[in-house]
Amino acid sequence: MGDFNHPDICWRDNAAECKQSRKFLECVNDNFVLQVTEEPTRRGAMLDLVLTNKEGLVGDIKLKGSLGCSDHEMVEFRILRAARRARSKLTTLDFSRADFGLFRDLLGRVPWDKALEGRGAQDSWLIFKGQLLQAQERCIPTKRKSSKTTKRPLWMNKELLGKVKQKKKAYRGWKQGQVAWEEYRETGRAAREQVRKAKALIEISLARDVKDNKKSFYRYVSDKRRTRENVGPLQNETGDLVTQDMEKAEVLNNFCPSVFAGKSLSHTAQATEGKGRDWENAKLPTVGEDQV
Repeated sequence: MGDFNHPDICWRDNAAECKQSRKFLECVNDNFVLQVTEEPTRRGAMLDLVLTNKEGLVGDIKLKGSLGCSDHEMVEFRILRAARRARSKLTTLDFSRADFGLFRDLLGRVPWDKALEGRGAQDSWLIFKGQLLQAQERCIPTKRKSSKTTKRPLWMNKELLGKVKQKKKAYRGWKQGQVAWEEYRETGRAAREQVRKAKALIEISLARDVKDNKKSFYRYVSDKRRTRENVGPLQNETGDLVTQDMEKAEVLNNFCPSVFAGKSLSHTAQATEGKGRDWENAKLPTVGEDQV
């Protein structure tokens, strides 16, 4: 975050008038950085910017007026950092390092005809399972299961991921003096253009198929949102508004049973009573001799 002094940049259209501002805008795009300030911070110009490299990391941006003699607005924001997850202790088979040749050889050495001769289904299964687990323990190593959820964007594919990695590699090479600036710029520009095309294609596809696939459309829109809305104020039985999480939970807990249990039971009771009264007052059917 800082005062970058580029008032001619239009962040909504991703365009600029001055050459220096265009270079700054190109640098921001090349490094896949997002600018999240939306309101002017000094005399109608947006000078104080909040930049982030991860969408959804910064939110609740507010302008709080000037401080002292400064003519800049104070910018207040929150870093929406998720809670640290516990490290997983689960292990799983690592098939990428498995020796399937040895695995087949070990199972092929077992004299299955003699081992399963005269055995029932359960005993045969236990023998086969034991041999299989022994071969698995020798040939397939294990690894700790990762608890990270690396969720890629919907528009990201294998080819595009390779382009992005190539761009980052070129950037590291340019910082170390191993890659020329022109080569890094062309690599970054090509990756950026492909990212834009991929985003446009997936958004057009989602918009075209929104009637048949609404879930994918709204899931994409939800992922694009920078902040998550919480449950707003609720009205309790006495008519007062509650804002605390515990109070809102109690209101919802009291409301749900009344909808799914109380009303249905009362309706069932009324229907049963109504049917009973109608049956008591109804006349029994009569059958004549000509109908027998």
